[in-house]
Amino acid sequence: MKYAYFPGCSLQGMAAEFDRSARAVCDQLGITLEEIPDWVCCGATPAHATSHLLSVALPAVTLAAVEQATQSGGPATMVAACASCYNRLRIASHEVKEDAALRADVEEAAQVKLAGTVEVRHLLDILRNDLGTEAIRNSVTRPLSGLKVACYYGCLLLRPPKVVAFDDPNHPQIMEDLLTAAGAECVEWAYKTECCGASLSLARPDTVCKLVNDILREARDAGADLIATACPLCQTNLDVRQLDVAKAYGTRYNIPAIYFTQLLGIALGLPEKSLGLNRLIISPKPVLQKLQAAA
Repeated sequence: MKYAYFPGCSLQGMAAEFDRSARAVCDQLGITLEEIPDWVCCGATPAHATSHLLSVALPAVTLAAVEQATQSGGPATMVAACASCYNRLRIASHEVKEDAALRADVEEAAQVKLAGTVEVRHLLDILRNDLGTEAIRNSVTRPLSGLKVACYYGCLLLRPPKVVAFDDPNHPQIMEDLLTAAGAECVEWAYKTECCGASLSLARPDTVCKLVNDILREARDAGADLIATACPLCQTNLDVRQLDVAKAYGTRYNIPAIYFTQLLGIALGLPEKSLGLNRLIISPKPVLQKLQAAA
């Protein structure tokens, strides 16, 4: 299986461990990720909030690059790991296919030609629906037995559902399916698709702190040892802001927020260094000792 891979800006910076673990896991599972040459930022929330044309034109540059690569035998399916990148690329792809006038404006603004032939998918979708949970189960060498995981999707990964959803937008199970195949116990909780407030990080940090506290509290009350996520902004909020939450609400949760790819990498027996576990603020090592105890 071969896919055109869009790492995005976050995975080249603050979320380098997401990129590192995604590549390592895919390589271990026989999935080839071919990084798209000369990809550009998807624009994420800033472009979306500033200009509709810009929010489509930026992803269009990368979509056009993939289309051009397919003419030389490159993969026609693009995969993104970042929830925000996936959301913006998928929406842009949908809009230029549905709106001929917008496509013309985008082509002029970005100086590209779009045929609308690229399929944009998320890595979770690829792992469950192309590879399959049985293949993951058969590849596990260090089962996540004894770990209770709260799978957190956030607000961007499956919304708007008409365009981006590859699972039930209100009660998704795709991350649970993958991590259960890896041996983890995924808890039921009510906050798996709630917003963490990432877009308000600078404007309203007090609001973000409250939202993060609510999510952490619900995960703790559900009995989770850690939170698994697929979004760099969500992971950063749930990890870094635990110190702010402790100051504001007097509660130290110490619940690691970890990328689902890092958890899968652990189950596949990959070296911790290759997964970037040392980059997390709330260390998962105390929690992962449960694996050693279970073994």
